[in-house]
Amino acid sequence: MSNSDLSDRVNLSPSACHRRVHRLEADGYIRDYVALLDARKMGVPTTVFVEITLQAQADEVLDAFEKAVSRIPDVLECHLMAGTADYILKVVAENTDDFARIHRQHLARLPGVAQMQSSFALRTVFKTTALPV
Repeated sequence: MSNSDLSDRVNLSPSACHRRVHRLEADGYIRDYVALLDARKMGVPTTVFVEITLQAQADEVLDAFEKAVSRIPDVLECHLMAGTADYILKVVAENTDDFARIHRQHLARLPGVAQMQSSFALRTVFKTTALPV
């Protein structure tokens, strides 16, 4: 949205709106600007959630896992969890064969993994990047 459109929407002058947006950026509230790509058009319509349990919880095991998983381009998100799994990953793939390749070449080689369970998303009901403000 342009600064002009935003200023109209929030009832501020364009210059005041620009100053506030700049302050939100400087204070770290606005971290990045991104383009949201269509996964189907990008050739990766398959979403897989992978639950991973590690062999141990020592800092060096967690650090090694996190460093290695962050280098896998097909992994969009990695979350340290409370509960039965230690981590949950969001992975995108072309199809099940492509996910098998990702699993074989990358996921199965992650350090410290004791157990892994994959769940394929059948359909995305809704998805947003907006935080409730």
